[in-house]
Amino acid sequence: MTIQSATQSEYAQEQSLIEQLQRMEYARVRIDDKATMLANLKRQLEIHNDNILLTQPEFDWVLNHLNTGTIVERAKILRDKFALKREAANGQPAETLYISFLNCDDWCMNEFQVTNQVSMSAKRNNRYDVTILINGLPLVQIELKRRGAELKVAFHQVNRYQHESYDAGAGLFQYVQLFIISNGVNTKYFSNNKTQSFQQSFFWTYKENNRLSDLCEFAAAFLKPCHIAKMITHYTVITEEGVLKILRPYLSVLCD
Repeated sequence: MTIQSATQSEYAQEQSLIEQLQRMEYARVRIDDKATMLANLKRQLEIHNDNILLTQPEFDWVLNHLNTGTIVERAKILRDKFALKREAANGQPAETLYISFLNCDDWCMNEFQVTNQVSMSAKRNNRYDVTILINGLPLVQIELKRRGAELKVAFHQVNRYQHESYDAGAGLFQYVQLFIISNGVNTKYFSNNKTQSFQQSFFWTYKENNRLSDLCEFAAAFLKPCHIAKMITHYTVITEEGVLKILRPYLSVLCD
């Protein structure tokens, strides 16, 4: 290992990860603020729903439906459809269109994007490292630290974001289903649950129980578009206690 790779900065890791995800067929999108996030969400939902075109009032109704409830209630909204009563046009009666936010049955058939340095302001102004958007919704948040730094720092930073700024921007970051934290050497994942501890974050193990802790190796396996969508749609569950939980790798393998 070279000195440079041993002390790789957070910025260098971020750029390397985004380039890797682009090679994995994620579309790179720039999101500077709430307005660009909402514009992107509108277009991605239109594409995901058979290239429909939503009027601005129709999209506002969709957004109003999305911007409600707890993390768990939003997880249920994400997996359900919204009955949108469309505006009447050209003398024709209004029709009802069922808007899908996430294809849970054919999980590869979703729209995958990556962005970085999204800034949101609520109690404090926070800037998130790397965000994976599926159909325009931020569903995976990745927090990076310089190579070899203490991983718990990233975990506690994610917890701070949850309490300080996830309500901003129409509350779309409340739809995050899972978090990934990495210092380049060690990489772990955990579900969106405000009460969990660092002990409830997991390493990903692949076939033959091989741990993938290096960020590049982890991303190549865990963040493949079809795989990450399956982790969200099939292996993230809502418990009877009303919290999101994501299965550990050996359980996911058993379910395949």
